[in-house]
Amino acid sequence: MVGNGILAFAVIFVVVIFIYMSLRLQKQKDEDRNFIETYTITLEKGFIGDSLSLMINDSVLVNKKITEEPFSMDVKRFAEQSALLIVDKATDQLSLFELSEKGGNYRFEKENGEVKQLAQK
Repeated sequence: MVGNGILAFAVIFVVVIFIYMSLRLQKQKDEDRNFIETYTITLEKGFIGDSLSLMINDSVLVNKKITEEPFSMDVKRFAEQSALLIVDKATDQLSLFELSEKGGNYRFEKENGEVKQLAQK
């Protein structure tokens, strides 16, 4: 009976070691991943004078007052899945847009206080 307990403990120990090693290798693999795609984000019209924060996922890209149109910026893709958040700091209104895994050009306009995505060129 003691032998069976020792054998069961040894099996559990080996399983835990293999799980730890596989998780560690997966984490190293994810850290080494680089993306070549880029996003071009353009604020076409209706944003002049607005104080905005542009974010992708949880990373702040721009946090300023828009003084000229069109306002454009290029961002390299850095995550498996990405979403663009446009926050109007005066009203705390949040506009959320999903970004493609292939990158691309994203154009936006503000009409009646609502941010709309325009068709891609």
